[in-house]
Amino acid sequence: MTRVLVAGESWVSESTHFKGFDSFQSVVFETGIAPLKEALESNGIEVVHMPAHQVPEQFPATVEAFDAYDVVVLSDIGADSILLHPDTWLRGKRTPNRLKVLAEWVRAGGGLLMAGGYMSFQGFEGKAMYRRTPVDEILPSVIDPWDDRVEAPEGTDVVVVNAAHPVLSGVTGPWPGLLGYNRFGLKADAELLATVGDDPLLALRAEGAGRTAAWASDIGPHWCPDDFVAWPGYARLFTQLVHWLAGE
Repeated sequence: MTRVLVAGESWVSESTHFKGFDSFQSVVFETGIAPLKEALESNGIEVVHMPAHQVPEQFPATVEAFDAYDVVVLSDIGADSILLHPDTWLRGKRTPNRLKVLAEWVRAGGGLLMAGGYMSFQGFEGKAMYRRTPVDEILPSVIDPWDDRVEAPEGTDVVVVNAAHPVLSGVTGPWPGLLGYNRFGLKADAELLATVGDDPLLALRAEGAGRTAAWASDIGPHWCPDDFVAWPGYARLFTQLVHWLAGE
């Protein structure tokens, strides 16, 4: 069975409620993994979700640890969360550069997908910070050095440019529109499958014995709206993308 690690796709929100002279605070933990997890698991793919708050301590640190998976998905999780293990951040100890280890694992035959979001690619106010990291080197994307978000609340159309690729086999249109994405360029050897607006949406690349993909939009709301998630092509697209990344 194909096994996928999805890192990120969770957040903690704090709210302050004002009621006249009085106020109180509340905290809620939320995830955005459900659409992708359900789509993949319904097609026989095992999904292991590592929420964002667990990533700094629990993200794999060796090639052997990554070998427990066929594909790794980074979704809305910034580079610092992977770089800064608590032993380094809190205790000043040396720890492995897990972005370097991830790139080494991919070159040895692993599969990596970066999905878009406020903390993907370069991200909101440039805070995701993947530019010029080892992950930047292996992805098909060329990451901008600034805030790379494109908000499209009116919706923006998807155009398929390589329908013959196995990842898009049987994914019939029209595709539902998207509400935003991360803008990036493409490396010379990247293979473009689809665009959104005037920019790449889905691109693939071979890296050593492994494979990588860049998906510019979210895997679920808000940028990837409910009608996209409910579209039959959603599950087929991401299932076939995971199988391609796993070399199957």
